Amino acid sequence: MEASSQPYRSGFVALIGRPNVGKSTLVNQLVGDKVAITSPVAQTTRNRLRAILTTPEAQLILVDTPGIHKPHHLLGERLVQSARAAIGEVDQVLLLLEACEAPGGGDAFIVNLLRQQRLPVQVVLNKWDLVPPARKPEADAAYRELLDGSHWPVHHCSALDGQGCAELVTAVSALMPEGPQLYPPDMVSDQPERLLMAELIREQVLTHTREEVPHSVAVQIDRVEDMPSKGKGKPRTAVLATVLVERKSQKGILIGKGGAMLKTIGQGARLQMQTLIDGPVYLELFVKVVPDWRSKPARLAELGYAEE
Repeated sequence: MEASSQPYRSGFVALIGRPNVGKSTLVNQLVGDKVAITSPVAQTTRNRLRAILTTPEAQLILVDTPGIHKPHHLLGERLVQSARAAIGEVDQVLLLLEACEAPGGGDAFIVNLLRQQRLPVQVVLNKWDLVPPARKPEADAAYRELLDGSHWPVHHCSALDGQGCAELVTAVSALMPEGPQLYPPDMVSDQPERLLMAELIREQVLTHTREEVPHSVAVQIDRVEDMPSKGKGKPRTAVLATVLVERKSQKGILIGKGGAMLKTIGQGARLQMQTLIDGPVYLELFVKVVPDWRSKPARLAELGYAEE
């Protein structure tokens, strides 16, 4: 392949938006691999996860941030702090808006927040595939009114099926500063393996418990050990993890009748982990009640939600 005559570009891009607008889904779609957990539950993302997209023209480090929302506890405050702090640490911002819904006060708040920055901003009207053809002009006009005076480029995309994503990558790359690759070209995330394992377990909790438990759950990886192989099989990786909840009733929901729910969560997480590390996994899960952990600074710091 001939080398491009254009200078190579690299840098950091923060994905900013309200909860559940599809930031994590877009990250996975752009990278072509699963590096961020997704679920129908709002506020799924809690960590500022970095994914790496390398093309012949540029290397984009995508910073997936927690959704900006009105916090109701200390954890919520830390998540919003994390998202806002990311804006000051990147070269460019992607503002994600939910095209299939009317603009709201939360969107206006984020737009005003970004107007105070000097960074390049590009707008992604995500979930464009869910807007009926007859409503597309109306939806586009409503969001352009919200963005009035910003002069930010607007892209119509679907993080789910990839519509508009190739054009988005080209546009983002063009605004990046000149620079070398910051990571090896085959690397898709720089997150510690333990953090990714914990997130895969939490994703299964979100998937299977929905509104009953999700926001009260955190996951700690207690131990990861290599186990010797038996016979001609591959060595197994043993993972011991604790799922934290705030109430005894939530523990009962997570364990389920006869342990059925915890078994389902463990099976789903184990399959995802095996893909992550490319080998067999033995996973053992425990559930622990820690009352009001989302409002305890020491517990939040222990779980990796430090104050920004």
